[in-house]
Amino acid sequence: MVGSFGSISTALSALRYNQVALDVAGNNISNASTDGFVRRRVVGESISSAAPALWSRYDGHGEGVAVGEVRRLVDPLLDTRVRREHAALSYLESSQAVLARVEEGIGEPGPNGVYAAMLDFRNGWQDLALNPGGDAARQQVLGRAETLAQALRIQVSNITGEEADQRVHLTNVVSEINTAAAGLAELNQAILVTEQNGTDAGTLRDRRDQLALRLAELGGAVTTVRPDGQFDVSIGGEALVSGREAGTFVVASGVTPTGAADGLPITFRVDANWGSTTLPTGAAGPGGELGAVTDILTTNLPSYRAGLDAIAADLAAGVNAQHALGYDAAGAPGGAFFSYDPLVGAASLQVAITDPALVAASSITGGGRDGNNADALSTAGDNTGAYQRLVNGFGTQVAALQRQTANQTALAGSLDNSWEQQAGVNLDEETVNMVTAQRAYEAAARLLTTLDEVLDTLINRTGLVGR
Repeated sequence: MVGSFGSISTALSALRYNQVALDVAGNNISNASTDGFVRRRVVGESISSAAPALWSRYDGHGEGVAVGEVRRLVDPLLDTRVRREHAALSYLESSQAVLARVEEGIGEPGPNGVYAAMLDFRNGWQDLALNPGGDAARQQVLGRAETLAQALRIQVSNITGEEADQRVHLTNVVSEINTAAAGLAELNQAILVTEQNGTDAGTLRDRRDQLALRLAELGGAVTTVRPDGQFDVSIGGEALVSGREAGTFVVASGVTPTGAADGLPITFRVDANWGSTTLPTGAAGPGGELGAVTDILTTNLPSYRAGLDAIAADLAAGVNAQHALGYDAAGAPGGAFFSYDPLVGAASLQVAITDPALVAASSITGGGRDGNNADALSTAGDNTGAYQRLVNGFGTQVAALQRQTANQTALAGSLDNSWEQQAGVNLDEETVNMVTAQRAYEAAARLLTTLDEVLDTLINRTGLVGR
């Protein structure tokens, strides 16, 4: 429509458009500190009824503006990268936190660790070799042997306790994954219906993006976008969310619902309407926090505990073999010094004798003043060297994780900054947008006032002649 009356529609469209622009700027400012909020921008569309025609001509010059969309300022590629790098960071942080806690419990180097107890035990045999007839030296050997056995049992107990905690942690992570997956599927449906009804679903999309990021952190989930805008989510290559349907992520074996170990390898399964699928294990399996806990329970902690078991077995075998070659204070052949159950491991290591007179310090029968066997016992086995290698290897692993975590933190932080520049709210920019919309609104209102005066002259004063 052209002419004065058409100009009223043009001015009215400007008022409506700039009112929306003011509302959007105000909403951005209100949510400047809201986690996961993505800023919006109003996209205007010029209105015109001009159309190609052979026998007619459009005499107007545009008919105003309309709100094309309120656009969320997101970059799908950047969102995908952020989710992937946060999944990797979650894996490293979870692994590093658990293993660093275990390293603190190891207490090496230190005066109260296993290594110090091993040295004291060897020194006790050397003291006995110098004074084989002394009851105090014999009692000292037994006391230091018990201290060493107890130090090994405490480390195994710490590992066992950490494993129990991580099994409970694993069940909690699985539960949170299912909650997030169900919520994301519900939001898929809600967003689809809302946008089909012509209503803005920006807030729902913000919430869905947060759930997709959380699923990546929890299980290394990969999110893909359908042509209709719905999210599909997979973990370990297996679908967990398909549109408005969500499967159930379950622990197939390895950990019971109460958090106990069932003696089987840890595996996972997705039960859904489209079928039940067992996830692959290893690097192809879940990532994120769940992947870290799984690797800790299947590789890191069992490997260290196996090392302790090997050291305890070697200690018991080496000392017992050498002790059997000697003779006690009464001249009788030495018996087993340590008791050890291979099926139980280091947790079963105990000092087998309690009477100091039964310590076989002598290498000859009836040699009450001979300490050659005690001297040989001070060097039996390679326990200290094996233990050093075990602890050094574990410490190197923790140090490597710390370096990797620091590097990944820097990378994820850089991506977060890029996301913030793209989708975060800049108060200065929003203030400029708000003032711009305000001035445009005032100008449109002034245009209406001018048109009112023009129409008043046209309608009420045309044809009047002054006298």
